[in-house]
Amino acid sequence: MARGKEKGRPEGRPYPSRRKFLKSVGGAAAVAVAIPKLGGGLLGAAQVLEQAPEARARKRVPIRLRVNGSVYALQVEPRWTLLDVLRNHLHLTGAKKVCDRAECGACTVLVGDKSASGSSASKPAHDKVEMAAKESLAGKPVYACMMLALEANDREIVTIEGLAQGGRLHPVQEAFLRNDALQCGFCTPGMILAVKALLERNPKPSLEEIRQGISGNLCKCGTYTKIFRAAREAGEMMRSGQSGRQIAARAGAWQARLFPAPSRAGR
Repeated sequence: MARGKEKGRPEGRPYPSRRKFLKSVGGAAAVAVAIPKLGGGLLGAAQVLEQAPEARARKRVPIRLRVNGSVYALQVEPRWTLLDVLRNHLHLTGAKKVCDRAECGACTVLVGDKSASGSSASKPAHDKVEMAAKESLAGKPVYACMMLALEANDREIVTIEGLAQGGRLHPVQEAFLRNDALQCGFCTPGMILAVKALLERNPKPSLEEIRQGISGNLCKCGTYTKIFRAAREAGEMMRSGQSGRQIAARAGAWQARLFPAPSRAGR
C-alpha cells in the first residue's frame, strides 16, 4: 500500500537523515561550548595588553649615564642596549644600528671608567675587583649594540657628537675630511672613534698597527687606503699640535726637496 502524505509535512521536503541530525546537533553543541572560552580568551588577552605598559614600567631601573660631558638620569628596562638608549632616548644618532650583532662596528662608542664616588682604598675587596674589571674598558671602543645600558651606568661615554670641542673638529675628524676617508658615511662615526682610541694608546702606529686597530670596524665602500692615510695624518697632528694644512705644506716642501722639479735652463 502506497505511503500517504504525512500530516503537517510540506510537500517536497523529506525528513532529515539520522546522520545529518546528529551532525547538526553536535555542531551546535561545540559552538555553544567554544564561544564562552573564546570570549574569555579574548578578554584575557585584552587585559594582558592593558597591563603590559604598567608591567614594563615596574621593571624599569634608574641609571645615570655620563655622555659627552653631560649627565642623564634615565629609567631603563634591563634588556635595553646602550645603542638603543643613545639613539631612542638621548637622540644621539651618530652611532648607527646596522648589523645589531657586533660585526660591523658602526655602533662604536668609547666607554671609560666608572665615575669615582669615593676612594678605592675604602672599598671592600670584591668592589676593587669589580672596579678593576670596569677600568679595563677605560676609553676603549665598545660595540654599543652588545652592551646593556645597565653596564654603562655612571661610566664616561663618548660618542661622535662629543668629539669636536669649541666648534673645532678633532684632529681625527679633520684628517678624515682632508683625506676624503669616507663615502656613504655609515661606518665613519665608529671608524673615527676607533682611530681616536688607537692613537691615544699608540701615538705613532705603523700601517699594520692601524690595520689591527680598526679591524673591528668594516667599511663596505672600501675606503681603507684613505682611512689608513687619515689615521697617520691625525697621529702626526696630535703629536705636533699642527693642523692638517700645516702638515700637508710641510710634507709638500719635503717632497719638493727630495724630488726637485727639472730645470728648464737647457731648453
